[in-house]
Amino acid sequence: MKKIRVALLFGGKSAEHEVSLQSAKSIVEAIDTDKYEIVLIGIDKEGRWLLNNQSAYLLNENNPKLISLNKSNNELAVLPGDKKQMVSLSDAAIDRVDVVFPVLHGTLGEDGAMQGLLKIMDVAFVGADVLGSAVGMDKDVMKRLLRDAGIPIGKFITLKRGESVSFADAQKVLGLPMFVKPANQGSSVGVHKIHDASEFDSFIKDAFHYDNKILLEEFIDGREIECAVLGNDDPKASVLGEIIPHHEFYSYEAKYIDADGAGLQIPANVPKDLAGEMQQMAIKTFKTLNCEGMARVDCFLTRDKKIYVNEINTLPGFTKISMYPKLWEASGVTYTDLIDKLIMLAIERHERSKELKTSF
Repeated sequence: MKKIRVALLFGGKSAEHEVSLQSAKSIVEAIDTDKYEIVLIGIDKEGRWLLNNQSAYLLNENNPKLISLNKSNNELAVLPGDKKQMVSLSDAAIDRVDVVFPVLHGTLGEDGAMQGLLKIMDVAFVGADVLGSAVGMDKDVMKRLLRDAGIPIGKFITLKRGESVSFADAQKVLGLPMFVKPANQGSSVGVHKIHDASEFDSFIKDAFHYDNKILLEEFIDGREIECAVLGNDDPKASVLGEIIPHHEFYSYEAKYIDADGAGLQIPANVPKDLAGEMQQMAIKTFKTLNCEGMARVDCFLTRDKKIYVNEINTLPGFTKISMYPKLWEASGVTYTDLIDKLIMLAIERHERSKELKTSF
C-alpha cells in the first residue's frame, strides 16, 4: 500500500517557535511509519521554509531551554496552483505531499495566515480552517463571538496600541487582581497577573511587545479545567483535565520548562453531570468559533459551580506531555491514533471541499 505523504510544518516566526519544535519531535517519534511517510519542513525565525533531514533536524532536542532548528541549506519555495506544490531552490521539485500537519503555535501559524496559504496551495491540512483559526487566535474577537452566543465569559477590556486606560478605571470594571495578555499569542507568552497599581503600566508595556492589541481580564477564582475537542461536523469532547499550577498561574515556564510547574489531574475530579455540561459547552464553543479538526477549550469552574470559558486553542501544544494528547489518551485514544485521526479528518474535509463548484 502506498504511504500517505505528510508534511510536518514546524518552527515559525513566533514567540512559540521552541514549543513548536518540541511538538514536532513528539509527532516524528510517534507517527505510524507503516502508513505515513513524513516530510520535515522547518520554518526558521526569518520565515524561510527549509527541507530537513529526520536524522538532524533539531539541535539540543532533549533540552527544552536550548532546543533549536538545525537549519538546512535546502530552502523551499511554494508554487500555488502548480501540481508540484513546492520546489527546492537548490534541487528540483519535491514529490507532492498529500496532507500538511502544521504544528506552528502562535503568530503566523495558528492565526489563519498559514491556513490561507495552505488553502491557496490546494492541500489538505490538519486543524481549523482560516476563519476558525483567526477568531480562535484573536482573544478579543473570540470573546465577543462567545458572548453573542450566550456562552459565559469573564469581563474584559480591549486596548489597541495608542489607546490607554487608567488603573482606577480598569480596577472599577475588573477588580483585583487582573490579568493582561496579548490578544494574539498563546502559551502564556506576555501574560502577567497585576496585583496593584505599581505593576499596571510595566506589565501592559510588556504585553504590547508581543501584539498591537491586548486584553485586560478579570481574575476568576476558579479551578482551571480543560477539554479537548476532536472532529469536523460532529465533534466529540474528551474527558476533562484540571491544571493545578505550582506557580502563581499557568505561565510559559510552568507549561514547557519547569517539569514541576503544574500538576495535571486527568480525569478532573468533577461531578458527572457538571462534567457533561462542561463537555457540551466545549463543543458549543468549538462550533460557535467555526473550528474543525482539533481544539482545546479552557474553562474556569468556580466554587459555586459556575462555568466560564476562558479561551480556545486551535493548535494546542502537541508534545507528549501536552494537555491535548493526554486528555485523549485518558479518553482511550493513543497519541499515535490521535495523529492518525487528525490526518484523516484533514483529508476528509479537503475531499469535501473539492465537491464545491468553482464556476457558475
